[in-house]
Amino acid sequence: MRLRCAVLDDFQRVATEIADWSPVADDVDVVSFDTHFGDEDALAAALAGFDIVVTLRERVAFPASLIARLPRLRLIVASGMRNSVIDYAATEAHGITVCGTASSSAPPVELTWALILGLARGIVREGNGLREGGPWQQTVGADLHGRRLGLLGLGKIGSRVAGVGLAFGMRVSAWSRNLTRERADEVGVELAPSKEALLRDADFVSVHLALGDRTRGLLGPAELALLKPTAYLINTSRAAIVDQDALLAALHEGRIAGAGVDVFDTEPLPAGHPMRTAPRLLATPHLGYVSQANYATYYGQAVEAIRAHLDGSPVRRLPVAPAPDAQAVPTRPDSAGRA
Repeated sequence: MRLRCAVLDDFQRVATEIADWSPVADDVDVVSFDTHFGDEDALAAALAGFDIVVTLRERVAFPASLIARLPRLRLIVASGMRNSVIDYAATEAHGITVCGTASSSAPPVELTWALILGLARGIVREGNGLREGGPWQQTVGADLHGRRLGLLGLGKIGSRVAGVGLAFGMRVSAWSRNLTRERADEVGVELAPSKEALLRDADFVSVHLALGDRTRGLLGPAELALLKPTAYLINTSRAAIVDQDALLAALHEGRIAGAGVDVFDTEPLPAGHPMRTAPRLLATPHLGYVSQANYATYYGQAVEAIRAHLDGSPVRRLPVAPAPDAQAVPTRPDSAGRA
């Protein structure tokens, strides 16, 4: 009997085109879903007839309650090599294999700088004004050269963001709980004496930490109050690291110059969510990992994982053993931190 594979959240409808699925074509029927299933009942109903699921990053949770409702499911392939929303004990108990894929840090680095530059130079406002016949020049751009870039996290992504900041002539500092001076020196940035000092001094603050018990709510009302009124906050990591209500209040009250956000507490973002209309906010719909090269890797290696599973030799199985805290590892900038 042929197997059935569901590809979730294929919003751009490219999953079956951007990779070669012919290695599994004789054994597997692939069905791509271009809409998001917002609750467990809808997801369970949609996936009831599938043996394999390919899911993007951590957008869809697979708790024990859902897994128990999918008796046919035998393989989950999740893009990336870390996924905190899959109940691995439940998958093991139900005989389900979970595999990951490689993921490049380059796309989120590039998007981080797209947000920084967009905010600093008022790109959206000026571009819209030009197209719509508005005033010629409405904003005075914020300079990057000579300004302070503060990085929360100096792992794989943070260190590459730092390199671009240095190329712009910015003064770059970084902080995380386990960041060492040796690691900061290796990347060529200053070690901030504390989180509070980094927030007070920075003109641009960019978040590059993995979400965990120690980073959830790391930036709350008290921390955001330390930012200069001319400062910008950028978050392309995880929404829960920044208190969303506190951020919205800071934006509405003009206590910071602006924010660039690519991650949200609920994704896709509901139509009436306040993040859609907040002032001083440049927001993108979680595009950090969305690039041609990354998608080719995700779906190409998903095909490899499916073929390997069919052949009885699974590859890139999850979960992998926890790595040391990325900020404490004195390795090169391209080999530490969150993918």
